[in-house]
Amino acid sequence: MADSATAAQMSPAEFVRIARTIEDEVGKIIVGQREVIRGILTCVLAGGHALLEGVPGLGKTMLVRTLGQVLDLSFSRIQFTPDLMPADITGTSLIAEDGNLGLRTFQFQPGPLFANLVLADEINRATPKTQSALLEAMQESRVTVARTSHHLERPFFVMATQNPIEMEGTYPLPEAQLDRFFFKLNVGFPSAEELLLIAERTTTGHLPEVGSIADGPTVLAMIELARELPIARLVLSYAVRLVTGTQPDNPQSPENTRRYVRYGSSPRGLQALVLGAKIRALLEGRFNVAFEDIRAVALSALRHRVILSFEADAEGITTDRVVADVLAGTREG
Repeated sequence: MADSATAAQMSPAEFVRIARTIEDEVGKIIVGQREVIRGILTCVLAGGHALLEGVPGLGKTMLVRTLGQVLDLSFSRIQFTPDLMPADITGTSLIAEDGNLGLRTFQFQPGPLFANLVLADEINRATPKTQSALLEAMQESRVTVARTSHHLERPFFVMATQNPIEMEGTYPLPEAQLDRFFFKLNVGFPSAEELLLIAERTTTGHLPEVGSIADGPTVLAMIELARELPIARLVLSYAVRLVTGTQPDNPQSPENTRRYVRYGSSPRGLQALVLGAKIRALLEGRFNVAFEDIRAVALSALRHRVILSFEADAEGITTDRVVADVLAGTREG
């Protein structure tokens, strides 16, 4: 049975209890990937969207599906393909006829975006035209069809997956859309022990059952509570220095930033750093944000917001390497 609470009723202890129970329930199905589970839960509790990247077969889709079961929210899945049109995801207006009066009117038929949790599978296979329709939903929590705006019900989350190795027939996400994702999470290959457990769980025909832990009002209350957690100005200034350390025109930036970065993180990167750190502090049982919380979420918050030059591609420099250099070169306090 899902817990239901309002912002006034939610306490930090209740926040931690519900969040850890969600993690445990997802962990019944998903083997390993604890950091990815924590990352995607952080996105939900921040009210943001998540981008999961990894080779096929690592359980990205299963992870989001399981989260949809654990959270008592409406769920939909969209398989992105090159022929997917904006109306296929937003919905369309159809002609409806009143049999008694003989009148014809346009009625809006909502598309799969009208759900609390939307799985955008292989998002980089859709054309830029369709991606732009998704961008409006992610940023404004609404869609526009035939000059009419339709608001999406809160909470609204987009959990997108993409495959980094199959580049034929794909359309790289525009920088503006990447910036709307709260975190980008890299899904790694499981260890030998985890592979053994995966085989035992998935080849017997008896997957564990998961229960619903939290509903929409509870999730909204948790989002509001997380934002109220205090953060010292000293720690906030550290987050600011990390973001400015990704800017190539900043003379204090590390050498790799000044040499290989075309564009550094936007202010949304700073927002993701601070909110992500607040949620991590709560999940660790602390009621104030520490420097270690900022460091722990820095890669997920910044890796997709740093745009590298062609020289970086030629020399094998990655955004993770750039962000790691910024972390190493930025002092605390």
